Amino acid sequence: MTTPIFDPLSVSRRDVLTFASAGALSLCLPACVGNPAIGPSHEVQVFVGTTTYQKSEGIYGYRLNTVTGELTPTQVTTYRASPNFLAIHPNARYVYAVDEVFTDSGRKKSNGVVAFAMDPGTRALTQINRQELPGGPYHVSMHPSGQWVLAACYGAGSVALLSVMPDGSLGPVRDVVTHTGSGPHPTRQTAPHPHSVKPDKAGRFALVPDLGTDQVVVYRIDTQQGKLVPNGFAASAPGAGPRHVAFSPQGHHVYVINELHNTVTVFDYDPGLGHLRQVQTLSTLPASYTEPNTAADIHVHPSGKFVYGSNRGHDSIVIFAVDPRTGQLTLQGFESVQGKMPRNFGIDPSGQWMLVANQRSNNVTVFQIDARTGGLRFTGQQLAISQPVCVTFAQVG
Repeated sequence: MTTPIFDPLSVSRRDVLTFASAGALSLCLPACVGNPAIGPSHEVQVFVGTTTYQKSEGIYGYRLNTVTGELTPTQVTTYRASPNFLAIHPNARYVYAVDEVFTDSGRKKSNGVVAFAMDPGTRALTQINRQELPGGPYHVSMHPSGQWVLAACYGAGSVALLSVMPDGSLGPVRDVVTHTGSGPHPTRQTAPHPHSVKPDKAGRFALVPDLGTDQVVVYRIDTQQGKLVPNGFAASAPGAGPRHVAFSPQGHHVYVINELHNTVTVFDYDPGLGHLRQVQTLSTLPASYTEPNTAADIHVHPSGKFVYGSNRGHDSIVIFAVDPRTGQLTLQGFESVQGKMPRNFGIDPSGQWMLVANQRSNNVTVFQIDARTGGLRFTGQQLAISQPVCVTFAQVG
């Protein structure tokens, strides 16, 4: 049976996704569109960031019903400067995106971060302003206070701190710190490459996995002076290529996915001092798999019971169970992403649904999460979006 694919440009905003394969039909039957028991409290906003040098229009918006898993399109925000990785303001009124401008030949022309305002009713995005940020930002994140945006600039080997104004606009770049060093990989580690940046729960420190130097660099965030103050680092295995990082819900454990070694490393984390201690490393792949692969994204389930990582090549999500006492991981299994090159994925705040952005197959696939085992079940829903790069959620209203 052919899996239905939703094209967001072919329907109106009021049309509702109710795609279901034979195995997913029961997902929609208990509570479908129009059920009065399903109100706004059971909806979250989803934004999908993309690269736009092929067919994508910009940022794609949907409402996710957390009871049924149904997705309703809200708006496509036309923005041709590749708004790929996204960050949501804590008040859910503003969205910030990495901004890459390409020439007609496909070469990068300029880079920056762009701010959008979100209408609380329609969820439509309107551009506020943009700040130029040389060096190719690959990733953005929000400080818990909502007063700062952090950006990891892969090409320049730097990390930047930008201020956020009361109206949600981006203020000037307040600080830029450039890394030094290299790693053993002959092509991927000739220079530092900060691949992402993530502040901790309290907003005191930020962790920066540097793929080029095999380090997870820690910065103290000086919110009074607007500075990133070096606070040490934790070394990864030589050639590992740390890429993305995720915190446990309580903030005492950190999980880093290593792109080049296809591994996840577990660290104990001291949130008072910003110190990391490595305790475990596990493969993201089956022992029998020998084909090329690069690990990409990592997330912790809201319950803290499971950790998930994405594999590009094996094209799967690896599932780990978490020891509640030590934070260490046990392999549970793998689930096909129903696409190719899962660069990013997201888990909705209720912990019931996972959306996977498959960049090479141009689709976002939807999975239901088993709260008991952490297992994933493909629902049959998928969104046809050209080169999806990032999935993020906003709790609106």
